[in-house]
This record gives sequence, C-alpha cells and structure tokens, in this order.
Amino acid sequence: MTSTSSSAAYRNLVMATVGFALTFWAWNLVAPLAGDFAEDIGISSFAQSVMVAVPVLVGSLGRIPAGALTDRYGARLMFPLVTALTIVPVLLLTVVKDSFAGLLIVGFFLGLGGTTFAIGIPLVNSWFPPARRGLALGVFGMGMGGVALSGFFTPRIYKHGENLPFLVVAIALAAFAVLGYLLLSDHPDRTVPTTSLGRRLAQAGELRVTWELSALYAIGFGGVVAFGVYLPTYLKTWYELSPTDAGTKAAGFALVTVIFRPIGGSLSDRIHPAVVTAWALGVVALFAVFQAFDPGLYPVGTVCLLVMAAGLGTTSGSVFALVSQVTPQARVGSVTGIVGAVGGLGGFVPPIVMGAIYSAKDSYAIGYMLLAMLALAGCVYSFGRMRGADASADAGADAGAENQDAVSSSAG
Repeated sequence: MTSTSSSAAYRNLVMATVGFALTFWAWNLVAPLAGDFAEDIGISSFAQSVMVAVPVLVGSLGRIPAGALTDRYGARLMFPLVTALTIVPVLLLTVVKDSFAGLLIVGFFLGLGGTTFAIGIPLVNSWFPPARRGLALGVFGMGMGGVALSGFFTPRIYKHGENLPFLVVAIALAAFAVLGYLLLSDHPDRTVPTTSLGRRLAQAGELRVTWELSALYAIGFGGVVAFGVYLPTYLKTWYELSPTDAGTKAAGFALVTVIFRPIGGSLSDRIHPAVVTAWALGVVALFAVFQAFDPGLYPVGTVCLLVMAAGLGTTSGSVFALVSQVTPQARVGSVTGIVGAVGGLGGFVPPIVMGAIYSAKDSYAIGYMLLAMLALAGCVYSFGRMRGADASADAGADAGAENQDAVSSSAG
C-alpha cells in the first residue's frame, strides 16, 4: 500500500465514518422526541412504538438495494446522494411533527438515513488490504454511535427550539453531502458488475455465506439494537431506576458496544474473525446466564450487562471482518445490504419477546436464557463452520455467472 493510496484510504475511512454517524443521527431523530410528539398529538403507547419503528424498519430493509446500487455505481455517488436526499424528510419534520399520519409518512422516507451502512462497508473494504481491513471496518462501524449522539443531543437542542434539531441536522447533512462529493473516491481497481440489480441481489441471496453471516449479525448487532431499545425499560421495571438514571446507564451500554466494535475488527486482523466471533458470543452466552439469575444491579448486574455489551460490540465488528474474508469482492455491497438488513431487523424481535415473557411470567430470566442459547449456537457455528468458509468457490461461481450473463447479453 503506497503512501498515496494509504492517504486516500484513510481519507475515505474518515469521511465514511463521519457520514455514517450523521445519517444515523438523522435516522434516529424521531425516537428521542417520540414522548413529546405523543403527548402533543395524544396517541397511545402502541402508536408511539409504531412511529419509532417505521424509520428503523425502512432503514434496515433499504440497505439491501443500497448495497447493490453501491456495487454498481460506487460510494462516491451513492453516499452524497443518499445524504442529500435524507435532508428532505429531516426538514419535513418541522411541518408534520403535530400529525401522527405525517410523522409516519415522513418517518418512512427518513429511513433513507439508515441505509448508508451498506454504502460505507464496500467503500472501506475496497481501500484496505485484508491484513488491515478488520480494524478499518470496525472504525467505520463506530459511526453507529450517531444513534447515541441523537439520543443525547436531539432532546437538549429541542428545548431551545422545536424546529432547531431538524435544522441543525439538515445543515450538517448538506455540508457532508458537498464534502463527500469532493473528498470521497472509489478505489480505481473497483470491480463494477454488469448484471442488473435484481440479478445481483439474487446472486447474493444464492451465496450460503450471506445467510450464515446474516444469522450471526442478527445475534450480534441485533442484540445491540435490542438492548438499545429495551434496556431502559428493563432497568426501570426490574431495578426500579428513575427514567434519567436508566437512560444514562443505557447510554453507557451503547458506548461500550461502540468502543468494542473496532476492537473486534482489530482482533480479526490478527486472529481468524470466525474465532473472534465465537469467543465473543461465548462470553455473551455465559454472562446472559448469570443475568438470568437476577443478580443485584451493583456490582454483579452492571458487570454482566457491560460484559455482554463488550461481547456484542466485538461480534458486530468481527462479523463484518468475516464478510470481507468470505464474500467475493464484487458482491460485498449486495451481501452487506442483506446482512445489515437482517441485523437491523433482528433487534426488534427480542424486545417484543422480553416484554411478552415479563407480562406472562413477571420475570426476565427466560428471555436471558433464550439470548444465552442463541449466542451459544452462534459461538458453535462460528467456530465449527465459519473458520473453513472461503470466498474462492463463490468467486468462481460469480465469475461463471457473469460470463454467462455476458454471453446471453451479446447473443441477445
């Protein structure tokens, strides 16, 4: 890696991480203010949860086409374009914040901000060699801290003006869209697929590793999302903390996951990422069992929750180091889109399950035991199967598919 290419790689990494954080802040603009909106509009708690879920669900699913489009058109176009388009729903929040239907519609389009994850991964992946790719992808993944930034700053800015947080984020997005267009660059050796979007998604879906990685990421990142959504409720309900105290401790949990994501990527540069994933999920399983026995919050409960945060954050980093290792280069964007979508969606099942179990049994023990079982299954599968996964066979199949498509196209 020459000094010129190295500087370009780090420039793209910094820009992608900043853009990821800003668009994730925009993606999460509704959730921190949902209570205020609900009180003003007069909607039920269920309607409030739907209002919060819409941008998250759309953003998760939107990663699938975003990743495939990035394979075709490159991140230099896609990142600034998606960022600029996200400005529109952000500004529309100033108009519809007093309307439940309006918030649902605008929230749908706000989901655009959640798709940039699938744009940045193939960009960073292409600029860094395999020996340094894990750490680079982990650093980029720290951009998910934009959700925490939104949770902390958005309500505080809102107190100084009901439209102010939306205007601030819109200006930040506009600035990044311009800088991104000027400073982001696709790798000169980037492989550009020639097949259609539908065909590329179908080919990514045909890869066995796509669904294996999706399952692992649903446990790792899905666990991060699930705790981010439900941990304040758990702490208030079970440990009887005040909303402020519960929110502060939940923010600490989120901070640990962000810190450990690049650690997971860095370890994956030195050790096989499947082994890192297996150990991290093994730790999550062990401490989930401890937490299932309902220890006191100080110190055992706090230690259990923070260690689980570290394990889930490490898994989130190591799984995408694994993506880059076992996925053909031309398919990284498409596979990333699917894996990222499944991971995001995986975070919304556990809170529902935990709430249902608590309502039925007045205990969270079963929920933590289920988490332990899932994490242990992921641990065993990572160590037993994913250590032997290789991109070479799938790359050969991809090449054959590309050649066949080319022949068909010329014959047509």
